[in-house]
Amino acid sequence: MRSLGSTPLRKAAGSFLLLLAGLALAQSTTPASADATAPQGQVSDPAAGPDEVARFKIGTNEVNVVFTVTDKHGRYITDLKQNDFHVIDDNKPPEEVRSFHAETNLPLQVGLLIDASNSVRDRFKFEQESAVEFLNQTVRRRYDKAFVIGFDATPEVTQDFTDNTEALARGVHDLRPGGGTALYDALYYACRERLLKSPQNTPSRRAIIMLSDGEDNLSHVSREEAIEMAQRAEAIVYTISTNVSGTKGKGDRVLERIADATGGRAFFPFQIRDVANDFAEIQNELRSQYAISYKPADLRKDGHYRTIEIVANDRKNFRVRARRGWYSPTQ
Repeated sequence: MRSLGSTPLRKAAGSFLLLLAGLALAQSTTPASADATAPQGQVSDPAAGPDEVARFKIGTNEVNVVFTVTDKHGRYITDLKQNDFHVIDDNKPPEEVRSFHAETNLPLQVGLLIDASNSVRDRFKFEQESAVEFLNQTVRRRYDKAFVIGFDATPEVTQDFTDNTEALARGVHDLRPGGGTALYDALYYACRERLLKSPQNTPSRRAIIMLSDGEDNLSHVSREEAIEMAQRAEAIVYTISTNVSGTKGKGDRVLERIADATGGRAFFPFQIRDVANDFAEIQNELRSQYAISYKPADLRKDGHYRTIEIVANDRKNFRVRARRGWYSPTQ
């Protein structure tokens, strides 16, 4: 039996259910601040196609720079303090320096890019063994990660990010020389598809080590586009020339340009066995760095390239090597 007194209750219950439905609909249509499916630090660009780079958002408007300091004899200096330096960003001092650390133990994200074109066939096996030794000495289990890419006409990932040095060694040994050289494409791909798409849950240092003669004859992107992608990925690029002719060629100058723009170093071994020494020097440098974080002055979110200069107050005795610039966010 239906009671007349129950009608107001039914009406109230119906109104309450409608209210809950409205709230659920509002939540489902409210735009999120960042794409939930994007890696940490990224937001999807709805206008971007499948091959376009995801735009990166610096939520705190901070710039992080890893750099190296040497004395005039090239020896690493690892005991300096924040007040031993000053930063110039886009020709202005930063609004605020947020942090400064001597980063001798920060986790590494390392990409090993090995030229597998015909031009390096005669010295390829020695380079493989040197690279494996570097990975064994550098990558710490459950702490660092590395990947291996071989390139000739196209880049090929033979081992994706892992901390397993045995898997990395297999990735290096799986490389087979042959074909032309698309060096710029390989660097662009490694930075965009591996480093930028790898989430950084904790602070880390990103580095690319590239073995090549620097002679590019097949790339679709330019040298400067490859450098820009490395800068966007905040990757320091170290290059080891496989040209052991004894004379510096056009390719060697390309390797110098890439390393210099990203805060790395270009190595030119006189003999093939010196490649192992160069790897050892890179390993030493990766454990002898500083990291500074600052809030830039007059930041505009316009995608503008901003120059970076980190200067030691004692310029006479100390030399600082860091990447030359960065790109401001676009949103």
